[in-house]
Amino acid sequence: MTDSSSGKQTPSAQDIVAALDLEPHVEGGFYRRTFQSDQQAMVETAGGRRYAMTSIYYLLTGTSPVGHFHLNKSDIVHYYHVGDAIQYFLIYPDGTLKTVLMGNDVSAGQCLQLHVPGGVWKASQLMDGPAAYGLISEAVSPGFDFADMQLGSRRRLSELFPEHSTLIETLTRG
Repeated sequence: MTDSSSGKQTPSAQDIVAALDLEPHVEGGFYRRTFQSDQQAMVETAGGRRYAMTSIYYLLTGTSPVGHFHLNKSDIVHYYHVGDAIQYFLIYPDGTLKTVLMGNDVSAGQCLQLHVPGGVWKASQLMDGPAAYGLISEAVSPGFDFADMQLGSRRRLSELFPEHSTLIETLTRG
């Protein structure tokens, strides 16, 4: 695809996966860790020793358009980079649902940054069709460890948040 304003080729999702050396993520989409705070002391958490901060690239594509509901113990700040808009669904422990659209159309209310506190269930979904993609980065503090992430069970989340069962049905694997 060519950007008519600059004449440059717009990269495809496959181009971005290859250029950034991304791999499939367990929650959906593609990722690669890009940073861990090696120069700082490790942080003691209830789950063990963690880096003070880690960061990843995270990409949703037309072939993997959903980041399924999951819970992280650490705070995460998301940074939108390029591509199509990504809708985020956040379910707080009290059942409050917040939806946020990340994208580059800030005049339409899209966000370039999104903070998700630890302990909040989070899912994401690409808003456009099969050729679409959305690329973000995430900074996690204390640093991400798979031991601190829980994938959402459709049954369990529907029991916890029955008012959101339709959304949970759509954005969980089972």
